[in-house]
Amino acid sequence: MSNRRKLILLILQWIVLWWLSYALEQYDIIVGVYGRHLYPLLQTLRHCVLGLVPISVGDVLYFVAGVWVLVTVVKWGRYLYRWKEDKAKLAGSVLGALNVWLLVYLMFLVGWGAHYSRPPLARVWGLEPPHYNNADERKQALKKSLSSYTQLLAAKLNEYAPLYTRMSMAEINDSAVAYYRQYTNSSVKGYGLGIKPSMYGGLMQRMGVDGYFNPFTGEGQVTRQLPEFMMPFTLCHEMAHQSGIAAEGDANLLAYALSTTTTNATFRYSAYLNLWLYASRRLYYMDSNAAKTLAATLPQLTKAHIDTLELLSKEYHGLLTSYSGTIYDNYLRAQNQQDGIRSYGNVTYEAMLLEEQRGKRGVERRIEVE
Repeated sequence: MSNRRKLILLILQWIVLWWLSYALEQYDIIVGVYGRHLYPLLQTLRHCVLGLVPISVGDVLYFVAGVWVLVTVVKWGRYLYRWKEDKAKLAGSVLGALNVWLLVYLMFLVGWGAHYSRPPLARVWGLEPPHYNNADERKQALKKSLSSYTQLLAAKLNEYAPLYTRMSMAEINDSAVAYYRQYTNSSVKGYGLGIKPSMYGGLMQRMGVDGYFNPFTGEGQVTRQLPEFMMPFTLCHEMAHQSGIAAEGDANLLAYALSTTTTNATFRYSAYLNLWLYASRRLYYMDSNAAKTLAATLPQLTKAHIDTLELLSKEYHGLLTSYSGTIYDNYLRAQNQQDGIRSYGNVTYEAMLLEEQRGKRGVERRIEVE
C-alpha cells in the first residue's frame, strides 16, 4: 500500500473513532444498545470458542504484539540510520503502525471499551452520598462512617474466619460462575464467564497485578501465585469485567456485593478481607490510633493472611511495579476514570453506603448488573 493510501486510511479511521467516542459520550441509547444486545452476543461467542482452549489466548496475543513492537522499533532504528535512503520507508512504516494502533483501539471500543461510558454502578444502585454543608462536616461524617464500617469488617472477619476453608482455583471459578447465574441479571451469565490462569504469573506479581481482563478475547486471567484467600474476590472482580463492568471501582463493588450475598463463608471472608485492606488503610490516614485498635481485634487467621500479603509485596515490589502502576494509572485516566488507579479504593465508601442500604432493606438476593 502506498504512503498516500495509508494516510487516507489513517484519516478515515480517525474520523470513525472520533465519531464513535463522541456518540458513546453523548447518547445513552447507543451505550444501552451496545450493552444489552451487541456485547452479550460478542462475549458469549468469544467465550464459547476460546473457552475450549485451556491456555489464555489473550496472553499469546500480547506476546505476539510485544514481538511486533520490538521488531518495528528495531526497523525504525535501521531506517533512521539510513535516513537518506530509507526516509520514505520510515514514513510508510510509521503510517502503517498508526493505522494498526487505531484499528486496535477500534477493536477495543467495540469489543468492550464502550462500557466505560456506562453510568457508575453506585448511581444505578441508588448509593447516593448524603449532602454536607461544608468540607469539614463531610470529613467528620466520613471519618465516623469509615470507623463504623471498618469495625463491621473486623466483626465479619472474626465471624467467618473459623468457617473459612481453602478452595482450589477451579472450585472458586465454578462457584463464582454459579453465583453470577443465581444472584445477578448479567446478560452473559449463561456462557460468557470463566477465568483462566495467566502464563505470565511471575511477571504479573512483579507488576503488582493479581488478574486482568483482556478486552480483545473476553478472557479473564489471574496469576496462580495469588494467595487462595484472595482468589474468590479477585475472580468475581474479573467476571464483573466480563459482565460489562468497566470501571475498576465498580468491578470491586460488584465483587463485594456478590460475594457477601452468597452463603459461601470462603467467598464472604475473601470479600471482607479485601475491603478491610482498603478501609483500614484509609482509616489509618484519618485516625491511626483507631485503625491500630481495630487491627488488634482481627482473628489470628486474618493477621496471618495480611502478613502473607506483606511478605509477597516485599518480595516482588520494585521498579517494574512502580512503572506498571504509572502506566495503568494513565490508561484509566484516559478512559475518564478521574481517580486513576486510586479508583480501586473508591469501593470503600460505596461499600459503606451499600451496607447502610442493606441495614434498611436487608440483603437483596438479586443484583442488578444491567
